[in-house]
Amino acid sequence: QVQLVESGGGLVQPGGSLILSCAASGSIFDINAMGWYRQAPGKERELVGSITSGDSTKYAGSVKGRFTISRDTAKNTLYLQMNSLKPEDTAVYYCNAEIRPRGRYGSDDVWGQGTQVTVSS
Repeated sequence: QVQLVESGGGLVQPGGSLILSCAASGSIFDINAMGWYRQAPGKERELVGSITSGDSTKYAGSVKGRFTISRDTAKNTLYLQMNSLKPEDTAVYYCNAEIRPRGRYGSDDVWGQGTQVTVSS
């Protein structure tokens, strides 16, 4: 059983920073693309940023220049450094990854349980 577990969410004031982490565990052969999504109340889930196995990144326009996505391949961990946070960044943040389990061909699309980020004074 492969799973993703996010951590690092919380309450932060506008202009502040947070780092989210997402650790993959289980019987993993390989991890391809990974990404962060978020969903605010009453809104659809949206892509925040993604990173390929070759470390190519892309970001939503609303976070470009403020957020940085990175990964530690040895630790099977994804990070999201969030700076200059705004109230509109408030949402539940989800980790997503394409994971190939050991002993199987093909990858699974795996989601974490989400972590709440609230930006408020």
